[in-house]
Amino acid sequence: MATIDVFHHDVPAESDFGYAQAIRSGELIHVSGQLSLDEAGEFRHADDFAAQLQQTYANMDKVLEHYGVTRRQIVSQVLYVVDLRQHAVATARGNLAYFGDHHPASTVVGVTELTFPGQVVEISCVVDRKLPA
Repeated sequence: MATIDVFHHDVPAESDFGYAQAIRSGELIHVSGQLSLDEAGEFRHADDFAAQLQQTYANMDKVLEHYGVTRRQIVSQVLYVVDLRQHAVATARGNLAYFGDHHPASTVVGVTELTFPGQVVEISCVVDRKLPA
């Protein structure tokens, strides 16, 4: 039987929207879209792509830490980027800086808007706990 483990950052948006930050079922961890929320659940860095990307990856790391996994165990990710043409180079640089020589399957989707005014990036992923850390 699969083991299910749900993770929350304990921010208001989780109850407001009715979702978990991540859920583990068996060896796979499905991580909801992470974004630039601070510890209190407040959206930060409106319209600042670099700062949002940094905070988003930091929030991703909190989820990974909860499950005792690393970036090297991420098997796929989806990045949602507002004004993708403007942010394409910064997206690529941020991705390379975060993953180094690990290359998960990735999809980058240009979107017209995200949840919060000034939000320009959101990232979700799938992690396989069986892969080497």
